[in-house]
Amino acid sequence: MSRPWPWRALLTAALASVAALHGLTGVVDATVQETCSAAANADRRVDYAFCVSELDKHRDSPGADAWGLAKVAANVGVNNAGAAANEIDALLSATTPPAAAAPAPDARAAAALRQCEKLYYDMELAFAGAYDETNARNYTAGRQMAADADTLVRRCAAGFAEAGIPPPEPVARRGAYAVQIAIVCTAITNLLISP
Repeated sequence: MSRPWPWRALLTAALASVAALHGLTGVVDATVQETCSAAANADRRVDYAFCVSELDKHRDSPGADAWGLAKVAANVGVNNAGAAANEIDALLSATTPPAAAAPAPDARAAAALRQCEKLYYDMELAFAGAYDETNARNYTAGRQMAADADTLVRRCAAGFAEAGIPPPEPVARRGAYAVQIAIVCTAITNLLISP
């Protein structure tokens, strides 16, 4: 006669594993929330909701500590800067746009767009450098590179201001995003420098 208790033990262990995994999801979310909360408390420029929203949807965030989340923020910055450079290139390439599209840029807008395109390529490198330096645990250099990215996007906006024209919507949207993710990256990296 076989004993039923090994099956009960196995079932109990399986249910405990499922419960543990379910509980782990809450801990992972709490890590992003706790890190963003600490960053927002340390730096008033950090938008807590933006921080949680943007870091939480990245594939490397689950289970990441502050070190991992600083790298996630830098990686998100790289992706945004690259997409911005591509969108600017598309705006510059618009010579005969379809009727529903924005008109081709005039000389002042084209000059500002070319400057911004270069700045966004530089920003992509700055965020990549922030990732690499943070990954190497050289937090001061990583923080500086994230701060450099913030400066580059502000220079892009200044180019349009000097030309006396507003930036096109994609440039304004990407710029606002870049400033926020640079602030988040810098603030989280600061947590690593002085915990």
